[in-house]
Amino acid sequence: MPGKKAVYFVASIGLLLLATSASIGNEEKFKNLKILPKDISEKKLDSIMHSYNDALKVTCDFCHIKTKESGNELDFAADGPMKETGRKMIQLMIDINTKYFYYDSTIKPQYLNGVSCNTCHRGNPFPWGE
Repeated sequence: MPGKKAVYFVASIGLLLLATSASIGNEEKFKNLKILPKDISEKKLDSIMHSYNDALKVTCDFCHIKTKESGNELDFAADGPMKETGRKMIQLMIDINTKYFYYDSTIKPQYLNGVSCNTCHRGNPFPWGE
């Protein structure tokens, strides 16, 4: 029969491995997601972002900015005024879709599309047609 020290050692190693695997699993893939789910897949995020591009007929730099740290590249995690407005618009769509339309509760509200960007924007960067 193993001694107490051996049991404590094995238990400690087990807890350490469990804590390490939990912290690895909780690591966020994308930074600064405030409205879209933090566990979103890259494919789903790209699909949603491309739908915004199509609905507003804009490119990524309409909302995403370049920062000193990112050099000549877009810093997708950085906040800018258009990104903040975009977040408000996404939240508005979520609110409308969950309040006024029947939806399957197993689908995340961020993925609903009864009302979408295109409903109001219709291919314009601003819904009033500028």
